[in-house]
Amino acid sequence: MSIEIWLSSPHMGGTEIKYVNEAFDTNWVAPLGPNVNGFEADLEKFLGQEVKVAALSSGTAALHLALIESNVGYGDEVICQSLTFSASANPIVYLGATPVFIDSEKDTWNMCPVALREAVIDRISKNKKPKAIVAVNLYGMPAKMDEILAIASEFDIPLIEDAAESLGSTYKGRSCGTFGRFGILSFNGNKIITTSGGGALVCHSKEDKDRAVFLSTQARDKAPHYQHSEIGYNYRMSNVSAGIGRGQMEVLNSRVEGRRKMHSFYDGITKNMDGVTLFREPNSDFFSNHWLSVITIDEAIALKNREDLRLAFLEDKIESRPIWKPMHMQPVFKDAPYYGGDFAEKLFENSLCLPSGSNLTDADRARIEKVMVNVFSEKKLSDVIIP
Repeated sequence: MSIEIWLSSPHMGGTEIKYVNEAFDTNWVAPLGPNVNGFEADLEKFLGQEVKVAALSSGTAALHLALIESNVGYGDEVICQSLTFSASANPIVYLGATPVFIDSEKDTWNMCPVALREAVIDRISKNKKPKAIVAVNLYGMPAKMDEILAIASEFDIPLIEDAAESLGSTYKGRSCGTFGRFGILSFNGNKIITTSGGGALVCHSKEDKDRAVFLSTQARDKAPHYQHSEIGYNYRMSNVSAGIGRGQMEVLNSRVEGRRKMHSFYDGITKNMDGVTLFREPNSDFFSNHWLSVITIDEAIALKNREDLRLAFLEDKIESRPIWKPMHMQPVFKDAPYYGGDFAEKLFENSLCLPSGSNLTDADRARIEKVMVNVFSEKKLSDVIIP
């Protein structure tokens, strides 16, 4: 029987256990300790820009705190990329605010600056100036940060960069996660590196980081007794999870290299597949970690569609998935404002995420290639002309 090939599975480096054992040996198993401090320092060094990092329980928690620190509250509006995972939008609703969704542009599939400007101007005309902008680096691809930042600056709206999928990616040589007032990282089990679960908030000042740590540890006032003047959260990363992260940081560059190797593999086999287009960087300003490699299928040319390939993969125990369903198409957000056209919708209908793990083998790649070649070399009976 074939062994399952996963879309994006964890890839341990081997040294994680050393840090985890140190946590147990020293009895540092709480949401503080040497590994937490060390993991934050490792991330700060990797990202550069003199950032300050707060290690937290999830990327969602990081975004929630970023919104709080951006003074988002009940009745406010927050602009959010539509083509993303729901965790980019859910924390907006946690705070009683309304998401305003933006379509994607064709080069990076990320937030369209034209639609963003239209949305900001229109919301301001309705006396509903957005309190924040949440831009996402989809599947590791950096957004058009210069243009988005220019709009955020022009209208004095803080930018929150959702870099949950883009650790190791860069835009014009600068690390993703460092462009906005806040950056969001995720270390979920399927990400480029993992702490099993976990995330981080990237800040540009010690004050913002200290505020995040305070809120993430139940907002305890400085007092000998338990006193709380604000609502807090249980969002701090544990020293055990941070130990896994410290080991993963040692192999981060090689994990990025492994994901990009998978992208190159798909580049090689899709070149001769009519109607199949691989999602790639538009130019040298963009360096993607290619967390997930994605193809778009033009059924009119390929004579097969996304589901034909997905089901063929499934039959051979190979996991693949449709791309994120845009948030403005989700039932839970059906009443939220939306700006743009139907580009994200068309991507959703015709695109598929392919197995992209840095731990895939040559044998795995051979199985993947065989299925893809078989699917796109076959013709439907209706397309065969009978003389």
